[in-house]
Amino acid sequence: MTTDLLDHGLLFAAGLAASTLNVVAGGGSFLTLPLLIFLGFPPTTANATNRVGILVQNIGAVWSFGRHGLLERRWIVAAALPATAGAIGGTFVAVWIGDEPFKRILAFLMVAVTLWTLWDPLRTGSEESRARPAGPVPVAIGFALAGVYGGFVQAGVGFLLLAVTTLAGYDLVRGNALKVFCVLLFTPLSLAIFAWHGQVAWIAGLSLAAGSILGGLLGVRLTVLKGHRWVKGVVTVAVIAMAVKLWLS
Repeated sequence: MTTDLLDHGLLFAAGLAASTLNVVAGGGSFLTLPLLIFLGFPPTTANATNRVGILVQNIGAVWSFGRHGLLERRWIVAAALPATAGAIGGTFVAVWIGDEPFKRILAFLMVAVTLWTLWDPLRTGSEESRARPAGPVPVAIGFALAGVYGGFVQAGVGFLLLAVTTLAGYDLVRGNALKVFCVLLFTPLSLAIFAWHGQVAWIAGLSLAAGSILGGLLGVRLTVLKGHRWVKGVVTVAVIAMAVKLWLS
């Protein structure tokens, strides 16, 4: 367990940066997961502990998006139910798998998600995509698959959820609001399953959470103030930065 003051400071700073990026776009866990592993936590414990910061981040973000009137009730049930069901299944897979297989899968997923977002770095935000929203069945399947991924590893799920919300006809600002709401609903369930199996390092998680709640509020403010085009730019920059980091690591 992490006890060094510097380690807690690093976790706080990583939580702040990652949560801001998560709310504005996604991929913040690509910062926090490697840091937790670098600090000595087994990969499966790092994966579970990361959810403490994610939970707190999304509590603040959903509250803030709600204050700005950006959560539309017509999609809440249609999005949240399949995403939550998928996340429960993905979490049990993450609990069952061992550290070495998880580490190999994490490396593959980081590359795969980065390449996918680079291949289509928010063409999903175009006016044409929003003008022809998909039907409820494809959208529900999309939310369920994103939920499976989020329950399993979390890192990068924001990009997947943003793609699904755009498929449903949302712009990136309202899509971000629905994205953080979905993550808020399924994260407590995933965290409870991980905790039940003794995989959460709570002290380290609370250090992440302290920075995460500030980052979540900051991310909403940037999203609301800067708007769709700015969010699209941040997503693209974040994707390129992660690709470079993966290439150099």
